[in-house]
Amino acid sequence: MSATSDDSSEPSGFAEAPHYHGHRERLRDRFKEAGPDALSDYELLEMVLFRALPRRDVKPLAKALIARFGSFAEVVHAPEARLREISGIGDAAVTEVKLIAATASRVIKGQMTQRPVLSSWSSVIDYCRAAMAFADKEQFRILFLDKRNQLIADEVQQVGTVDHTPVYPREVVKRALELSATAIILVHNHPSGDPTPSTADIQMTKSIIAISNPLGISVHDHIIVGKNGHASLKGMKLM
Repeated sequence: MSATSDDSSEPSGFAEAPHYHGHRERLRDRFKEAGPDALSDYELLEMVLFRALPRRDVKPLAKALIARFGSFAEVVHAPEARLREISGIGDAAVTEVKLIAATASRVIKGQMTQRPVLSSWSSVIDYCRAAMAFADKEQFRILFLDKRNQLIADEVQQVGTVDHTPVYPREVVKRALELSATAIILVHNHPSGDPTPSTADIQMTKSIIAISNPLGISVHDHIIVGKNGHASLKGMKLM
């Protein structure tokens, strides 16, 4: 029996590509030719979602994420549970989005650790904002430094509620002694977005200083970060 051809069915290799494939190529070309600043937040987010959802038009999904959270930065730092509230966001998409947040934090931290912390203060602020500014619960973080002000440890000591984190000054100093740190930088976030220090923030900082100074451990600063910026208690002369 001889083989026959069926002209009625177009070979799959010549099937018409979905409409969004052309859009993806145009977006990639614009990114390569004009750079990331030429793309809006939702367009950059589309590119993040391309790999996670290869057979879907992700433009409406990217727009829905920006509408819910406000910006590219707020999307990538949003809690996983809240990301999954958006219809169409599954494991693959969440992984791609959180990978961007982790990569940004790792890059900034690398810049911060390459030289003494006090000589790269802008990197410290950038790292703290990337790591904590968009968190939905308060976190209390400590950067432990050696006598050359090199970072030797970066630890989240406590995670609290939306407006409070318990901090135990003696535990802070105890951990600094365990790590042989000679200086520390205190950092916490305000999920409200406003980094203005509270009376409790100021009192807690002074309590840690009172315990650490006699032991030869300096408190260089207490930084508060939020979506709307950051505050330095040292810069504000509050410590």
